[in-house]
Amino acid sequence: MSQVKQNDTVKVHYTGKLTDGQVFDSSVERGEPIEFTMGEGQLIPGFENGLIDMKVNEKKTINISKEEAYGEPREELIQEVPKSQLPEEIKPEVGMGLVSKSPDGQEMNLVVKEVKDESIVVDGNHPLAGKDLVFDLEVVEIK
Repeated sequence: MSQVKQNDTVKVHYTGKLTDGQVFDSSVERGEPIEFTMGEGQLIPGFENGLIDMKVNEKKTINISKEEAYGEPREELIQEVPKSQLPEEIKPEVGMGLVSKSPDGQEMNLVVKEVKDESIVVDGNHPLAGKDLVFDLEVVEIK
């Protein structure tokens, strides 16, 4: 019986939760496992590390510290933007998601944290930055 190792392509069902049990993502709900190649950096380090040595049909729960997940929130990713820079049709509200494009075409997802009279405060940190995570894993296939 083979075990998951670096460079394997694996299919995995997972349920991601916060430490309080709140589910934030689940392949089980969607009915399709995710498929990726180990070691290519497509997923957070703690997720891949938790899969090492698992066998097909094996299930386990792993705890991932914020350092092995999305890291600490970074202050430089929180910025104040004049409302005059927003497209006219956008009426910003707290919690609203926005996408910003850099001059080189890179897209960045932002969340509105605060709305002021003349500006808004946006946060470009990953929504799970600063949080420890829990994943229920099941290896479906190892290629």
